[in-house]
Amino acid sequence: MKRLASLTSRLVVTAVLLVAVMSLLIGTATTLAMRGYLTGQLDDKVRASVRVERGPDDRDRDRSEPGSAGFPGPLGNQGPGTLIAFPDRDGGAVLTEERTAPLALSSSALSELRSVPTDGDVHEVDLDGVGRYRVAAVETGTATGALVTGLPTSDLDASVDSLVRLELVLALLAVLVAAAVARTVVRRQLRPLREVSETAHSVAMLPLDSGEIGLTERVPDHLTDERTEVGQVGSALNTLLAHVESSLDARHESEQRVRQFVADASHELRTPLTTIAGYTELARRRPDDAEAAATALTKVADESKRMTALVEDLLLLARLDSGRPLDRAPVDLTRLLLEAVSDARVVAPDHRWRLDLPDEAVEVTGDEQRLHQVVTNLLTNARKYTPPGTTVTVTARAGGFSVHDDGPGFPAALVPHAFERFARADAARQREGGVGLGLALVDAIVTAHGGSVSLASVPGDSSIRVRLP
Repeated sequence: MKRLASLTSRLVVTAVLLVAVMSLLIGTATTLAMRGYLTGQLDDKVRASVRVERGPDDRDRDRSEPGSAGFPGPLGNQGPGTLIAFPDRDGGAVLTEERTAPLALSSSALSELRSVPTDGDVHEVDLDGVGRYRVAAVETGTATGALVTGLPTSDLDASVDSLVRLELVLALLAVLVAAAVARTVVRRQLRPLREVSETAHSVAMLPLDSGEIGLTERVPDHLTDERTEVGQVGSALNTLLAHVESSLDARHESEQRVRQFVADASHELRTPLTTIAGYTELARRRPDDAEAAATALTKVADESKRMTALVEDLLLLARLDSGRPLDRAPVDLTRLLLEAVSDARVVAPDHRWRLDLPDEAVEVTGDEQRLHQVVTNLLTNARKYTPPGTTVTVTARAGGFSVHDDGPGFPAALVPHAFERFARADAARQREGGVGLGLALVDAIVTAHGGSVSLASVPGDSSIRVRLP
């Protein structure tokens, strides 16, 4: 038998089986109860028959042989098929339904009657040639011996058989009705689940492998009531679709950043390569001009140095993105900030440099070389993008430091993207403004240390806060 894969089929079959089992149990209980009730009534009649046949003067009566025309007792008062027998006298009679003359019992039937206890209780026997009877046997106290009186169970059996047939017909009708009703009800109740399934199929047909995905399919609100099972499924599917949508958006954004990163890196590398190629060609065309050759070599060296620094920054970002671990050792942040600010005073004496340090040394755990690069990049950024006379204040506190300046600040549109790679305020990408990797390196290095970087900037008040564990 094929396995029922459909939930509708399984529910319908389960409901039909329950109805069938309950019908069987109810029918069996009804049949047993009815048979017991009819048997009790029949037994009452048998006991009454015993009292009638014995009579008040059994001991004084002269009885003749059973089975003859002079069979004692008021036979005419008994119903069809009534049994009155004296098995000890080897005789007996049965009144037929036609109320004809008494019928003699066979020897095997008499033997069966002799085995009935003479306790007055009703017992069931199967008499050869006559049928099944409910009989009661008593001692008469006379020469006739035991008296056995009984009534046939044929009417009882016929009534029970008729009841069983009726129950079977009703059970069959109940099963058919249950199958039809269950199929209708189950299909109706599972209709919301099919709607949820249609939403899932619609999403499955969307191309999700590349590009920007507009995942707008959702389960309708009336199918997301979490008080119902279908609502729980619908709500869970909507949550899943929302998560998938955000993941796809993040993936697309990441792909766009990678493309932009490659384009920016190519652009930044192309400039020094073009310069190197140009001056190399100049030196090749003017081999006898020593001054031109010297100038070309100087420019080639400068551009090579610039390109090397850019490649090293890109390589460091790639290593940090790959999760390569940094050195972990105690770093005296106070000394590191003091050295960086002292260097900045030498490089940019037209800026006012201030250092705010606590009474006790601030120490963190990390890579000293990379943390020095963080501080240097932040001070370089403050020096390059603020005019002379700007005050730059470096403040050290437990768990990190901050760099504050009173310069013009970051453009409002740049603040949310300040730590992205190649993020710069000028769209023309002029070389004087840098390549836009300084703050990106700061963010990557601090994140690799388990810390965070935040920026708050308005004209005249810009602050970058570095938090380290």
